Amino acid sequence: MASSMQPVSSDEPVVTVDWLYANLTDPDLKVLDASWYLPDEQRNPIQEYQAAHIPGALFFDIDRIADQTTDLPHMLPSEEAFAAAVSALNIANKDRVVVYDGKGIFSAARVWWMFRVFGHDKVWVLDGGLPKWRASGYDIKTSASSNAILKSSAATEAVEKVYQGQPVGPISFQTKFQPHLVWSLEQVKRNIEEKSYQHIDARSKPRFDGVAPEPRKGIQSGHIPGSKCVPFVQLLDAQQTLLPADEIKKRFDQEGISLDDPIMTSCGTGVTACVLVLGLHRIGKHDIAVYDGSWTEWALQSDTAKETS
Repeated sequence: MASSMQPVSSDEPVVTVDWLYANLTDPDLKVLDASWYLPDEQRNPIQEYQAAHIPGALFFDIDRIADQTTDLPHMLPSEEAFAAAVSALNIANKDRVVVYDGKGIFSAARVWWMFRVFGHDKVWVLDGGLPKWRASGYDIKTSASSNAILKSSAATEAVEKVYQGQPVGPISFQTKFQPHLVWSLEQVKRNIEEKSYQHIDARSKPRFDGVAPEPRKGIQSGHIPGSKCVPFVQLLDAQQTLLPADEIKKRFDQEGISLDDPIMTSCGTGVTACVLVLGLHRIGKHDIAVYDGSWTEWALQSDTAKETS
């Protein structure tokens, strides 16, 4: 059957469920379920994927397709590890990738950002995610094929092999690292002095203010000096779809953030910071960096200043 692949702009970071449904059978379209939940939610994303997912989707495990040399959760893997994992998922550079999650727009934005960090711009988040897909009446697969399970397992095993220095299978995906999209602890420290970038934190206001606990045990709440709070949920509507551009601009304006000046984002562990990047992408800001270690890394340091409001 001839492809019905309608063009979708790389300026627009999301696709609709109707677009995905119309293009689902295209061989150059790969769909990833990147569901992930906070520790205190006690949800198992792999089990949920196996019980219900978009037809043809493979599971992308952000906790395991990650840097194996740190205790920090789901940090960006090396180029070699990412290439090995994505190749095991049968994704090549020619492919378009659509990422979704079980909440609407949450962890899918992290995987969208990861692909862009490694030089792949043909990537979109499914607007409204699995809830919107289901609400629209589209088919759900209620069991995962052994092939799908094998591919997802192969992806996480490939990452482990790379970090253990073992050979991995054929590589179908070539990375092109974009260092300006990722910030380190040292860059954030330097920015407190230099103030060259506006720093936006995507966590809830109570966590930012230090009056509500962090979801990870042993991490105090509060924020990095000089940062401003725009909770990621403020960029989404009641259906968990991304707000229109003018509404997104309003949210940043309300917090005194200039869209003409450089911006970097953070959150708890580098997941919802990527939702802010998604929203900023919609309004034409395409090179926003994420502080990968985010508040968890910052709070664990003995020599970093922490503020509460």
